[in-house]
Parts: sequence; structure tokens; C-alpha cells
Amino acid sequence: MAMQGEQRHYFQQIINFMSSSTSSSYADLIRSHYGLIGVALLAMFTGNLGQSFFIGLFQADIMAHLGLSLTQFGSLYAGITMLSGFLVLHFGAKLDWIPPKQYASMVFLALASGLLLLTLSPWLIASLLGLALLRFCGQGLMTHLASTLAAREFQANRGRALGLVSLGMPMGEILLPPLIALAMIWMNWRQIWWILLGLLIICWLIALFRVDWPDAPQNKQQAKQKQQTGQSPTRELRFWLLMPVLMALPIALTGIFIFQAQMTADLGANITTYAIALMAMGLSRFPGALLGGRWVDEFGVAMLARVYLLPFAAGLLIAAIIGGNIGIWLIMLGAGLSLGMQSPIGDSLLVKIWGREFLGRLRSVKSALMVFSTGVTPAIVGLALDGGIHFQAILAGMLIFLLIGWCLALAPIQTASQSTEPSS
Repeated sequence: MAMQGEQRHYFQQIINFMSSSTSSSYADLIRSHYGLIGVALLAMFTGNLGQSFFIGLFQADIMAHLGLSLTQFGSLYAGITMLSGFLVLHFGAKLDWIPPKQYASMVFLALASGLLLLTLSPWLIASLLGLALLRFCGQGLMTHLASTLAAREFQANRGRALGLVSLGMPMGEILLPPLIALAMIWMNWRQIWWILLGLLIICWLIALFRVDWPDAPQNKQQAKQKQQTGQSPTRELRFWLLMPVLMALPIALTGIFIFQAQMTADLGANITTYAIALMAMGLSRFPGALLGGRWVDEFGVAMLARVYLLPFAAGLLIAAIIGGNIGIWLIMLGAGLSLGMQSPIGDSLLVKIWGREFLGRLRSVKSALMVFSTGVTPAIVGLALDGGIHFQAILAGMLIFLLIGWCLALAPIQTASQSTEPSS
């Protein structure tokens, strides 16, 4: 009888999940909070202007404009990226006490200034400053603003909100390259950037003046007092135990993206397969984000945090064993699904353990660590390849790093499963 009762309870949970009766659907969420969701999605999409894939589309034109060689450009770009990580560490935390509307206005103004400096200035230093502002405000603060807003302002449907907002990045990765390639038939690179800026200015003016923005969760004085009295999550061991698993996926993908030619050669695959699989990875982020967001709300973030990296881990394992085109496909599809789920799961986990008032600081530290670690990854993988290590062995090493990060994160994840969300 007890077993039958448990079975009935289990099947009832499945019915509830399929009907989504316990929480609003994505359509309901958009209808109820279209303003806030739209602002966060716009911020995430705007961040594409500072991403490497977007700047890389204009690499030759920017190098010619700056008069730099490949080595000089690569070195300066790496330095700018590392500097951006340090700055995010400082300015990202300010979102905990600066009103989001004011914060968004300043970040977009700085990003627009950077774009104009890069495209209009005849001086090298000013142009480099413009490139630095694009990286810092685009890759750094815009994506930080988007995820922080979604994670902080929603509770019952936080996973769904983060899943929707995170789609702004793959939307840019999928839409911008073909549109820009088409635009280059009629326009030069500067004109394309100016048109994009004009469209974004219109969108941001609507967002700033037509949307009801939330307040900051605390003021500056409260934040300083809590930091001085030791009430900072970054001083807790469980925060640092959680970081490796949240960084394992982007660290591994950085090595794969940078050394794609060596990987396809060592695995016995072809570059065409990689290119198609890369596009499939971008597409697979959509179901990953939407399903991951829904499952966070339905089953809880702690359960999802334990398993969301399984698709990528399985891809790494099979590719390390058998290689070939199938290995490339499994890595990319697994990475897309796990990458799509990472934002709703990772940010929900931070809020679940430490509450919404610290999210700006926590995400800024995480972003800075991400920048530093992904900056070091190409050097480590490059040394391994120069040392004659086969890329299948490197993939196995990535899998081992992922498993170590997962083991370290089990304790803080268990904390999340046993506690209610801290009040702000």
C-alpha cells in the first residue's frame, strides 16, 4: 500500500509537470513581465557587440584601421580582455546598490562611446580605448546586467526568466554573422556599426522611458557595512568550491574553439563537419535554455545543478574514445544543451544560497574569474599540443577537470537543496 501511494505521488508529479499547473508558462511569464524580460533580453543581445565572434567578423578591417600586425592585435586584444575582467570585478558589484535603470544608462552610454571612438578616431590610443570599452561594456557589463536583473527580480519563475534572457546571446551568434556578411556587399564596416548603434539607441530609449524598472536591493552604505562586517559570500569556502564547476564548460570550449583545426585533425574529422556542428551547437542552446529554465522552476535548482553538465561530459567521453565526425557532433550538441542550461542554473544557484542582494558582487567575481581562466586556457592547451599530446587526451583531461569541479560543488549544491532562499 505504501509503495502504491508513492507511485501515485510520483505519477501525479509527472502530470503536474506536463500540465505546468504549478507555475506560469513562458507565454504567461512574457505577458505578465514583458517589460522587464524585454529589457534584460535587450541587454544580453547588446552584449554581442563586445563578444569575440562579433569583433572577429571585422578583424581585418580593424587591424587595417589601427595599423597593427596579427601579433600586435592579438597581444593587445588579450591585454584588453584581461583588463576588462579586472574592471568587471569592481564595477559589476555596483549593481547591488545602483538603480538598474541608471546603471543600464551609464553602461550603454560607455558602450556607444567606445563604438564611436573605435570607428571615428584617427589616433591609435583613442581607438584602442574604444575597443576596450566595447569589450568591457559588451562582453562584461551588459551580459552581467541582463542575468542579474532576471535572477534578482523573479522568484517563482526565475529559471524560466533566466532561460529566456540567456537566448539573447545565441540569437546574436546566429543572426548577426549572415546579416553582416550580406550588409558588407553594400556598406563598409564603419557604416554597419553605425547602423547597429542607431537601432540599439532606438531600442534603449524605448526601454529606458517606457519600462517600469525595479529598484536596487540595497543602498551603497548597507553594502559597505555588510562587507566590512564580513557578510560577504566571497569570504565563504562554499563559494570557491562552486566556481570550478561553473567555469568548466567555458574553459573547455575556449580550448576547443581556439584549436579547432588541431582537434579535427587529431580526431580524424573534417573542418566542414566542425562548421556545421558549431552552428548546431548555437541552435541547441535554445532548447537547453528553455528546458533548463522550466526544469529549474519545476524540480529545483539543486537537482538540475547536479546533472546539467551530463550532455557535455558524455560528448567529451565519447569523442575521447572514438573520435571522428561523430565525436565532433556529440561535443558540440552536448555543449549547446549544457551551455543553454548553465545560465538559469548557475545564477539561480547563487541566489538560492546567498540571496538577491549579493548577486551583483557574486556575478562580477564569477565573470572576472571566467575571463582570467579562459585567458589562460589557450596557453595551457597550446603547451600540451606542442608537447605532442593528442587532442583526444586533451579532451579526456577536460572531462577530468569537469568531474573534479562537479565533486567540489556537491557540498554547496547540497546546501541549496536543504535551505530556503535567504530574504533580502
